[in-house]
Amino acid sequence: MGKTRTRSEYHCSNCGAVEPKWAGQCPSCGEWNTFEERAQAQRGRTQAAAAPAGVVRLDGPSRPVVRLVTGVNEFDRVAGGGLVPGSVMLLGGDPGVGKSTVLLQVLAALDADGIGGLYVSGEESIEQVRLRAQRLGLGASGFSLTASTDASTVAATLESTGAKVAVVDSIQTMTVSHLDTAAGTGTQLRAATQELIRAAKDLGVAMILVGHVIKESAIAGPQMLSHMVDAVLQIERETGQHFRILRAHKNRFGATDEIGVFEMADSGLRSVDNPSELFLMDRRGDVAGSVVYAGMEGQRPILVEVQALVAPSAYATPKRTVVGWDAGRLAMVIAVLEARCGVLMGQNDVYLNVSGGFRITEPAADLAVAAALLSALTDEPLPRDTVLFGEVGLGGELRPVVSADKRLKEARKLGFAAAITPLPRKADERRASGPKSTRPLRNLIELVGDFTSRGAAPDGGPAKSAA
Repeated sequence: MGKTRTRSEYHCSNCGAVEPKWAGQCPSCGEWNTFEERAQAQRGRTQAAAAPAGVVRLDGPSRPVVRLVTGVNEFDRVAGGGLVPGSVMLLGGDPGVGKSTVLLQVLAALDADGIGGLYVSGEESIEQVRLRAQRLGLGASGFSLTASTDASTVAATLESTGAKVAVVDSIQTMTVSHLDTAAGTGTQLRAATQELIRAAKDLGVAMILVGHVIKESAIAGPQMLSHMVDAVLQIERETGQHFRILRAHKNRFGATDEIGVFEMADSGLRSVDNPSELFLMDRRGDVAGSVVYAGMEGQRPILVEVQALVAPSAYATPKRTVVGWDAGRLAMVIAVLEARCGVLMGQNDVYLNVSGGFRITEPAADLAVAAALLSALTDEPLPRDTVLFGEVGLGGELRPVVSADKRLKEARKLGFAAAITPLPRKADERRASGPKSTRPLRNLIELVGDFTSRGAAPDGGPAKSAA
């Protein structure tokens, strides 16, 4: 056996890059003052060869995945149908958004089904956790509590209690004893996360790590934390709104395009089974510039209100302000209306807003945005009971979108009697479950013609008199 010798390496606490010498700026991620020195042990060339790892065939037998259904419907939806034993999930969100609240509800729901859980608090005392549980009406739940910041102690506690689900609040407070750095540093975060992941895999525990976020809404710590865990979920909220949206940014056991909607109440976060009603409950009818868009989030149809305001600009460069949609997509729709349909908006300020703080990411909202702009420009409101969806091409053509039947079915369920859509594909001709009146369009010119026939000037200016 050769002699053991040591040398120093410098590890970036943000991205994990390794350099032989200290540097002020990390060449991999560009962050400053993130390198930390580590002693790296090396053995000589006479070190014994490692034993080979065991291998199996890809087509060999495998055990089915049995998920732990929590009973918190929106959480289960985003998680992919429930928690997977042996998996590790990272849940982030702004301070006070409801991370600890929803996880207390999850453990209480599992305890009611006879599934034991462990809540590890690294920030609060046991009494503080109990007081919060009592405020939420969960004081009678029997899941276990412990207050610890040592990852090895938490792993040993998991083994002794036999818990099937564990919540660690938060990962930024966890440390490993053999490192001298402070809690929350990149070195401690990586080592503590590795220790907890090992315990979860060995014991078959479904573990949820609570993560703090920084001002950019990214989870604090090195980016490699997101690569180490099996799923990354984040709770979002808009200022002044009483609901929360749970999104999956990574999920090895489910889809990443599902969302969960919760409403904040005195008893905690309440699952909203029909988000469309929530987003439309404050909508006013017969308002120019207001339309209803039938969208999709994962496998769920959601109806939201899209509002537009078009006003003469007092500046040489008109404003384009967008909330809840892609600004580049808005610029494209305006350009198509001007170049293909003759609708002039170049001297007007344009404001676009998706009501309720919701964010639309799919191009199927193009037709709804175009209709909102035309309605605001001509001061002609669309009928209150009409929904729209469809993608707009650069030639002004309208293209079909996925899950058209689900969108129309949701619209009819909420009482909408009419829909404006692109021409359906041949395999999508049957739409009996949608609103009674579904009008397919070939291009945007047909939509502009609707507003022209209601009294708008061909150039898009209002044709109504001031009286």
